[in-house]
Amino acid sequence: MPASPSTARAINDRLALRLLQQEGPLTAGQLKQLTGLSRPTVADLVERLSVAGLIEVAGEAGEQRRGPNAKLYGIVAGRAYLAALDVRTEGVSVIVSDLLGRLLAEASVPIGDDTGTGPAVDQAVALVERAAKEAGAVEAPPREGVRAWGRLHTVGIGAPGLIDPATGELRDSSGLPAWHRRLVAALQERLPQARVIVENETNLAALAEQREGAARDRDTFVLLWLGQGTGAAVVLDGSLRRGASGGTGEIGFLPVPGTGGLPSATDCAGGFHSLAAAGAIVGLAGECGVRVRAEGGGAGAAEVVRGAVALAGGSPGADAAAATRFLDALAERLALGAASVVAVLDPGCVVLGGEVGQAGGDMLAGLVEGRVRRMSPLVTEVRAGALGGGAVLRGALLTARDRAQDELFALPGR
Repeated sequence: MPASPSTARAINDRLALRLLQQEGPLTAGQLKQLTGLSRPTVADLVERLSVAGLIEVAGEAGEQRRGPNAKLYGIVAGRAYLAALDVRTEGVSVIVSDLLGRLLAEASVPIGDDTGTGPAVDQAVALVERAAKEAGAVEAPPREGVRAWGRLHTVGIGAPGLIDPATGELRDSSGLPAWHRRLVAALQERLPQARVIVENETNLAALAEQREGAARDRDTFVLLWLGQGTGAAVVLDGSLRRGASGGTGEIGFLPVPGTGGLPSATDCAGGFHSLAAAGAIVGLAGECGVRVRAEGGGAGAAEVVRGAVALAGGSPGADAAAATRFLDALAERLALGAASVVAVLDPGCVVLGGEVGQAGGDMLAGLVEGRVRRMSPLVTEVRAGALGGGAVLRGALLTARDRAQDELFALPGR
């Protein structure tokens, strides 16, 4: 059945907003050309969107012609502010942006293992508040002494652990700090007008790599997360797959040879985690004689891998030989996890994500691809992630922006 006039107007409005999001400011004539709508229809939608506070005059077209220059219309970026958090076992990072995703503030705070749950939550909440204030996303309080963050519309949070597919909540997970779950609840309490979304960090990294990174040309791929811990995200036919309990991609628990044991339901020691997590990578480098300083953790492992890549590609010598041994051994380990995923899913592409995947670059990706090809008849391309550890924050921000725009640009009755 044909759409009602009100529904047709809403569809046209949403189309125009999406074009302005993708292309930036446009004139009414350009909107007419891109949408195929008539001039009067475009004039009407520009008026409606302006009155609704969704678009504004952003300048004038620089065309040289008689008469006044055409007005450029753009989305009102300050209509909503967004926050994205990367919550890790050792700290929190946050960025705040406008509705178009332009970065306005960023901050981070370390949180030690000995920090209690309450103090850890307080530190993280205070960090978000400071970043929101710096970005101008804090409204004047209704009465003196009362803080308000009323201009934050949506908050996207990336955290390790399982997300309950039924409720969207972060589940209790052994080995992860209790303050992770408390933080989500605390932010929702402090931001009752905002939508707070939590997603597994590896899933967010995959979203970012697909939209802006190494997998932009792929609608089916697996991201293998290599940082402090290990994980995987599965994207099939353009859709992220979470599994029945939200546990798709918990590859750290994958039983693999070479660990001297088996993982358990509460501990991934003995699984793929024991071969490919940050601590295991740094230890392997030492066994191979690689002399690269590292401070431990995901960043430390990335430092070791980056240094080894530089040494292996440099002048021949003892250091180069040690670096080559290390990268070969690391590729063997990573290929065990990658080949297992390939055998089940046949994704055609595996992205080595996280700090370590980015540090290994094309050299490590090529070594892993060669080994996977020897282990599997399924042709699989292995790529280095382009966004590194920053993919989690970027994915959280993209998710927050999508949710906010879905609400602000929604059709009537949705």
